[in-house]
Amino acid sequence: MKKIMSTAVLGAALALGLAVAPASAKKVKWNMASAFPSKLVQLGSLGVQLSKNIKAISGGQMQLKFFEPKALVPPLEMFDAIKGGSLDAAWSVPGYWQGKEPSLTLFSTVPFGPNAGEYLAWMYYGGGEKLMQKVYAKHGLFSLVCGVIAPEASGWFRKEIKTIDDLKGLKMRFFGLGAKVMQKMGVETQLLAGGDIYPALERGTIDATEFSMPAIDLKLGFYNIAKHYYFPGWHQQSTLFELLMSKAKWEALDKTKKAQLKTACKANIGIGLAEGEAIQFKALKTLREKGVQIHRWSPEILAALEKNWNEVVAELAARDANFKEAWDSLTKFRADYKTWKDLGYL
Repeated sequence: MKKIMSTAVLGAALALGLAVAPASAKKVKWNMASAFPSKLVQLGSLGVQLSKNIKAISGGQMQLKFFEPKALVPPLEMFDAIKGGSLDAAWSVPGYWQGKEPSLTLFSTVPFGPNAGEYLAWMYYGGGEKLMQKVYAKHGLFSLVCGVIAPEASGWFRKEIKTIDDLKGLKMRFFGLGAKVMQKMGVETQLLAGGDIYPALERGTIDATEFSMPAIDLKLGFYNIAKHYYFPGWHQQSTLFELLMSKAKWEALDKTKKAQLKTACKANIGIGLAEGEAIQFKALKTLREKGVQIHRWSPEILAALEKNWNEVVAELAARDANFKEAWDSLTKFRADYKTWKDLGYL
């Protein structure tokens, strides 16, 4: 009877998708620092969701304790903290580490780059993920793609931008490779973590900022200071998030926990994409009600941005072998993908 009952319980647990770990299995508890506040929709909430999901999937055998930005270490210092062994894991984006490895930002977001479906196709089936791990391995790190969000807006400005000359001399918070493009446009850029942007904008330390999608920007209140909001997000047509950890910690996990982490991250990708597409139109309506003027870049300015991007990427590829390898891989994949894209999509 005991054998029959044990088999029934096991079968029920497996049918419900619950983890059934042997009593001897060692629990893994990691502290996970976040680059984004837990209350910040998608950027932070997806990190919290990951923490909840991995605990549920593993039956409590694998736990990621979410810590708010700066609670353990400042967001832009998480790379070194994990590398040095003082931090277990981080919820972040690879683009934050472009100062250490220029190629890493190609695994986060690409100016005039792919949408989410095409990007994930390259990462999982076009060699992108393998190239990312190759770069991280140099530093003893390992990263799982763990979220994706839809296109961003491309900036909040105090004054309307009518010509290219209106950009010259502005001080602007900007992320990733897009910052290098803006620099060529005459903009003085700096990278600020999310929580530091509003105070800088309010004090006048910066004149303008980009950060994320309408639903996220709305929460941060940029509309209180800057009333001109620009689209499309040429610099971030989609953005990949990561769970960053030490390579040694990853390799020390058993096969089950590795599979559970990968599954939790892929679930996060689906949640992030669906939610991101569902919440933007309501946010845009609210922003308009608050007096925000929503603009689309003129064809002339978009053309200038793309021209400068082509120069930036050529310069980076010439200087860094890892960047060139990743860029060549993505470029080839996109050229091949275009055959399908042009036929399959309206």
